[in-house]
Amino acid sequence: MSSASAYAHLGPRQDLDRPQWGSAALLLPGLALLALLFLGPVLYALYLGFTNLELIGPHANSYSFTGLANVQRLAKDTTFRKAVWLTFVFVVGSAIVGQSMLGMVLALLMQRATATLRLSVGAVVIMAWVLPEITAAFVWFAFAQAGGTLSLLLGSPRTNFLDTIPLAIVCIANVWRNVAFSMLVLSAGLRNVPHEVVEAAEMEGASYWRRLFQVVLPILRPTIVTNLLLVTLLNITGFTLIYGMTQGGPGTATTTLPIYVYLEAFNYNQLGYGTAISLVLVLIGAAFSLLFVRSSRVQV
Repeated sequence: MSSASAYAHLGPRQDLDRPQWGSAALLLPGLALLALLFLGPVLYALYLGFTNLELIGPHANSYSFTGLANVQRLAKDTTFRKAVWLTFVFVVGSAIVGQSMLGMVLALLMQRATATLRLSVGAVVIMAWVLPEITAAFVWFAFAQAGGTLSLLLGSPRTNFLDTIPLAIVCIANVWRNVAFSMLVLSAGLRNVPHEVVEAAEMEGASYWRRLFQVVLPILRPTIVTNLLLVTLLNITGFTLIYGMTQGGPGTATTTLPIYVYLEAFNYNQLGYGTAISLVLVLIGAAFSLLFVRSSRVQV
């Protein structure tokens, strides 16, 4: 009789059902650090969003809890509603559609290109990504000005495109700078697609586009969803590029939520109201995260 059968009548080990307090104690330093650096600031920001705190003025030191006053102000604030819409357009246009789709196109082209072409294109795209964001903002500010390269190429040297189509220029600049991230993530996913599956579809007579849409992209779904989640969260809080190019203008044409938070908190000194707007931004980011996580579940 084997040793396994000899002890089979004893049933499962009872000590595995007991609470492992010793192991749990090892988590206490990490939990304390998490509470100190994450949970504490979040709860404090949540409180400040319901106060009349100011950067300077009578409520800078003696601020107080004002209940739903900031929420009621948000409901009547037309600039806030426009900022929500502009943030949605910026994220969808430049991140979800532009950055992700162009990143996929570049990843597919890099997969089929020669080593020299792959190295050259990759170097150019990644160079734009590693530039400091404020440097990229100045480059595109000069590029889109009257008399800049864009106006000369389009034969309209007196046109300032940051005045005529500011949001479109900002979105294009954001795609130009950040497309390398999606390209690298999706390229890594493509390298993990089993060659046997693709070759089997090719032997069955499937065309390139059919193999792409019915074989490769379904396998890449977790990678695509992960990329969408990351670029959405990275771009929904985008500030430096927009502020460096337009400072939210002309007027409020490029005032996304991060820009509006900054203007209310530090230009207009309304720290409590600016914090309330930032909490809305957190909720929007959480909603996008939940949407992408739910969509990433594999349907059986």
